[in-house]
Amino acid sequence: MLAGRKTHYSTTPRLQPHMSPTKKELTFLRDARVAHLATADASGQPHVMPICFVFDGKQFYSPIDEKPKRAAPTKLKRLKNIRDNPNAALVIDHYEENWRKLAYVLVFGKARILLSGEKHRRAVKLLRRKYRQYRTMAIDERPMIVIAPKRIVGWGAI
Repeated sequence: MLAGRKTHYSTTPRLQPHMSPTKKELTFLRDARVAHLATADASGQPHVMPICFVFDGKQFYSPIDEKPKRAAPTKLKRLKNIRDNPNAALVIDHYEENWRKLAYVLVFGKARILLSGEKHRRAVKLLRRKYRQYRTMAIDERPMIVIAPKRIVGWGAI
């Protein structure tokens, strides 16, 4: 993912968190295949899940896909948490044994659930373009998580 790019190494996050990603962070986000979504229930109990996602330059989208789940799509813990407490975070990271290539983007924002509509259709299109597995899944008929970033922090070889 970062091969061939000139990288820098920093031991601290950028001091000024921001709302919009830099050009390098935008490339990093678009290339990334997996993120970790952190939600919390009404009492603040955290819940973290790996997710597939797409970033359209303004918001992050993650479908509730057809991979096996322990509960019905609308009963999943992450969706219940979002309904009870919309505060969410995403970590998109890159690891290599060469620690000069470590990097992450941490996104803090407000999450909500889309069931249909133009944004839902656009997210489905973007997700199917990014992940071939979604081309045969009925993600157009399932809930979609959307996260509007409030703060973005980048670190490392970005």
